[in-house]
Amino acid sequence: MHVPTTSKTLLRDLGADARSPRWAEFISRYRPMMESFLAARYPSLAPDADDLVQETLVALLRALPDYRYVPGEQGSFHNYLTGILRNKAASLLRRREAEAARDAWAAAESAAPPALADEVAAERDEDAWRDAVLQIALRQLLADESVQERTKQVFVRVAVEGEDPAAVAEAFGIERNAVDQMKSRMTRRLRDLVAALDAAPGA
Repeated sequence: MHVPTTSKTLLRDLGADARSPRWAEFISRYRPMMESFLAARYPSLAPDADDLVQETLVALLRALPDYRYVPGEQGSFHNYLTGILRNKAASLLRRREAEAARDAWAAAESAAPPALADEVAAERDEDAWRDAVLQIALRQLLADESVQERTKQVFVRVAVEGEDPAAVAEAFGIERNAVDQMKSRMTRRLRDLVAALDAAPGA
C-alpha cells in the first residue's frame, strides 16, 4: 500500500486551524491507511473501525497545535498516527475484556439456583446485621462510666483480642479467677445490650 508523504505545511495548517479546509485533504489521504492498519492489526475490531478512526482524528485534532513534524528526528508521520490508532484500539480491547469478565462473573452468579442464591444472600445479610449490632453494643459497653476501667481493659484483652486469661491476670497483677469473673459479667452486660438494640420497635 502506498503511504502518502506528509508535508510540513499541511500539518502546520491543520494545527493552526481546527476548521481548516485542508482536513478533507488529510482525511482522503490518510483514512485508507488507517482503515488498512486496523484491518491488519485488529481484525476483531472491524465493526468498530469507523469509530476508532473518528476517535483518532479527534485526538489528532487536539494534539496537532503542539505537534512539530521533524522527519529527521521523529521518523515518518504515519508512525505517530498509527501510534494513536494503536492506543485507541488497545483501549477498546481492554474495555471489551473487562466487559467479558463481568459477564462471565454474572453468568456464574446467576447459574446458582435462585432459592440457594437467595438463602446465601439472606445469611450474609444476617451476619452483617449481627456484627453491626455487636459492634454498637460493644462501644456502648466500653463507654459505660459505671464500669471500672480495669474491668474494661481486661475484658477487651481476653474476650475481644483473644489473649490468654492467665497472661492477662499476670499483666494486671490479679488472680486468674478474677479475670474469668470480669469476663463473665461483661459478657452478660454485652448480651443484654445486644438484645436491647436488636429488639423489634415497640417490643
